[in-house]
Amino acid sequence: MPAAGPLAGVLVVALEQAVSAPMCTRTLADFGARVIKVENPVGGDFARHYDDVVAGQAAHFVWVNRGKESVTLDLKSERGLQILHELLARADVLVSNLAPGASARLGLSPAALAERYPRLIALEIDGFGAGGPLSHKRAYDLLVQAESGVCAVTGRPGEPAKPGPAVADVTTGLYAALSILATLCGRYRDTGPAGGAIGLSLFDTMAEMMGYHLNYTRHSGVEQQPLGMSSPAVAPYGAYATGDGQTVVLGTTNDREWQRLAREILGRADLAEDPRFGTNSDRVRNRRDLDEAIGAWCAGHTLAEVQKAADDAGIGNSRYNTTTDVLGHPQLAARDRWRDIDSPSGPIPALLPPAVIDGFEPPMGAVPGLGEHTDSVLRELGRTPSEIADLRAAKVIGPEYTAPVAERNRP
Repeated sequence: MPAAGPLAGVLVVALEQAVSAPMCTRTLADFGARVIKVENPVGGDFARHYDDVVAGQAAHFVWVNRGKESVTLDLKSERGLQILHELLARADVLVSNLAPGASARLGLSPAALAERYPRLIALEIDGFGAGGPLSHKRAYDLLVQAESGVCAVTGRPGEPAKPGPAVADVTTGLYAALSILATLCGRYRDTGPAGGAIGLSLFDTMAEMMGYHLNYTRHSGVEQQPLGMSSPAVAPYGAYATGDGQTVVLGTTNDREWQRLAREILGRADLAEDPRFGTNSDRVRNRRDLDEAIGAWCAGHTLAEVQKAADDAGIGNSRYNTTTDVLGHPQLAARDRWRDIDSPSGPIPALLPPAVIDGFEPPMGAVPGLGEHTDSVLRELGRTPSEIADLRAAKVIGPEYTAPVAERNRP
């Protein structure tokens, strides 16, 4: 595999905002693709302004936008749209997640793009997919999680909750990257179309994530209730307070593991032989009694004692951690998972992408300032300095980028 990355030489143009499409294109950039992020000259991607906690930058934005080039273009102007088409003529991939109908109004519908650029892979992320009664609606992560039933199985009975991470956005972005990689693979192996349209919706992705719950309800008629830090499918499987004020999470996945937990950890042969807990289905039905017994044992031991007993018995276990705990997590430190990346405000820490590929170090490129690469990309397209100045005077592109004085204080 070349050191430059498996996607070296692939050009991606992004008309993106928020999280879902930026997560897709950041993933492609992590594998070595060149990503040109086209932003509105006035403000750019609105996720730039969610907050300013990362040395003046937004935490969401720096997370999903490293390794990209930012070009400002007013796509409502004829000249701005012309420049976009010059980029698309060179591109392998277009990724977009604009508001409903916005792509079509710009003349960038799947049909129009397929006719004009037959080798372009044009992937569009929307909220609810085309052709349904909700297709016209805006869709944000929380809205889709609620609509798809995710919130109904998260939290506690009577207290539905949204999962903390933006799982609808992130999962859709990763499905988008996977779809692009599959299409590129088909192109290069001559087993699929060279280009074409790919549609992904947040709602369809979350419906897929709900597969277990939907199957269960369809075939049982039972709507499973949320169980906090537990699972409706397996027992015992949950969080228990320890005697030293910590929280341990214990999990079993089969009858053999339950027998070991009961006999070797709890020292309760009576529970191991109790017909109420004979099978997983039995244990799920009698979860409350089971949790009381396990909780009482954990309350009499420290976290370290519980985890050692679980490890010795081959039972899955973990510690409940806060985000502050994870920042200093020894597993991340021991495996050297943090890197410093450049940004307009100076170096900031970022986690390496999850995939560890032998012989390839992810590029971990800089977080771009708004319009930072406009002039250099326009020069690639053959624009002279005077033409660039004219575009700027006409507000087709944003002001000339000036790097701020870097704030070198690291988190």
